Amino acid sequence: MTTTEEVAAFIAREFPQTRCGVREVGQGGAVVFHEIGREELRPGGTVSGPTLMAVADLALYAAILGEIGIVPLAVTTSLTINFLRKPSADRTIVGVCKLMKTGRSLAVGEVWLYSEGLPEPVAHVVGTYAIPPLPAAG
Repeated sequence: MTTTEEVAAFIAREFPQTRCGVREVGQGGAVVFHEIGREELRPGGTVSGPTLMAVADLALYAAILGEIGIVPLAVTTSLTINFLRKPSADRTIVGVCKLMKTGRSLAVGEVWLYSEGLPEPVAHVVGTYAIPPLPAAG
């Protein structure tokens, strides 16, 4: 199993453009966050859909890397999001992921997105990742 620190360092190194961070990885899940600024808001003062999708995608990726190790070529094959309520424009978005199944070639998980400090989720996401063939142990 890969540690939170290893996953966070990999994400920071390989995705310097992301404004998402990793808080926790392990036990088939991950918690990530994205501080919201003006750049992430759409007209009407709500957090943009692409921002929420990016948080969910990173949460899935971090959870998967925590399970299978640092496998850079694991890629999203499907991501379905249900927007539930307007996120707070002045609160960090937090993504809480739980993997539902991790197989040899696919991993499926769900992510609940929250405005930090508020109990009601702002979105629910289900996603699938393709896992490349892993090298044989030897």
